[in-house]
Amino acid sequence: MASGGDLYEQLVEAANAIYGSHPHRRALHAKGTWCEGSFTASSEAGQLCRATHFQGDPVPALVRFSNGSGDPESHDAGRDARGMAVKLRPENGDETDILAVTTPAFATRTTEEFLELLRLRRPDPETGQPDLEKLGAFLGAHPESQPAVQATITSEPPASFAQLSYHSPHSFKLVDAAGEGTWVRYRWRPEAGEAHIPDDEARERGRDYLREELAERLRGGPAGFELLLQIPAEGDPVDDPTAVWPDDRQLIVAGRLEVTEIVDDPESGGRIEVFDPVRIVDGIELSDDPILHARPRAYSVSAYRRLGIEVPNPSTPPATAGS
Repeated sequence: MASGGDLYEQLVEAANAIYGSHPHRRALHAKGTWCEGSFTASSEAGQLCRATHFQGDPVPALVRFSNGSGDPESHDAGRDARGMAVKLRPENGDETDILAVTTPAFATRTTEEFLELLRLRRPDPETGQPDLEKLGAFLGAHPESQPAVQATITSEPPASFAQLSYHSPHSFKLVDAAGEGTWVRYRWRPEAGEAHIPDDEARERGRDYLREELAERLRGGPAGFELLLQIPAEGDPVDDPTAVWPDDRQLIVAGRLEVTEIVDDPESGGRIEVFDPVRIVDGIELSDDPILHARPRAYSVSAYRRLGIEVPNPSTPPATAGS
């Protein structure tokens, strides 16, 4: 790893080197559409987990759909991972975040490897393209990275944010009232089904067609998603975000999210919202996944930069980040 700056600052700088530096914007998933909605858990979820948001009462939700790129002006037709970040805010409990993307796994096992991959993706100033030979050599040496990369480059553009499945690459232990734990991975399944469109059609729809389509869809009623819990079998790794659990693993419907309306960007007046999967509550425990544990420190660096504040300590989240 090259010297110069904290590891997490280097991650943000490497993303900026790919997409450009955009003040007050995220280093990745810079372009997003904000929505509000409500989540209601199933009885099965309440049996598996004692967390407040799984007890069956409707829970207010803040949702952000996004493109994976760090360019806030990117065209929605780009072949890109899409994100769905959900912040659940129970009235009588602490809030928690569920982060999911359209790729079935994360690209690397460690933060250092992710930094290396980001640096290899930096475009050459003359050609505008990364060094494909070096990038190919990295992927050859890291076959575990290929599911995430292949899913991104082979998937046609989505027809709608509401017609994508979103996966968490991280595992969490849900703890019930008796203290018994069950490892799971989260997955959002769209009630409208999945749909993609050809690249040229997506390009013709315009730069912001995903937001425009979602706005039109919501005028006709809420967009629904089922929250699924994928249960691993013996031997399925819970601390490796590059590992894809087989599709035949048990899926439990944990509840339903209704996305009801698009809302104005809440990040104004010196306030930002941070979605962080390690923001958990009683009844949920983290795995030892190194990427999962690295996220809050990287987000902290990005959050301070978005606020225009010098980073005093990457491990300390800014007080104005929203919680």
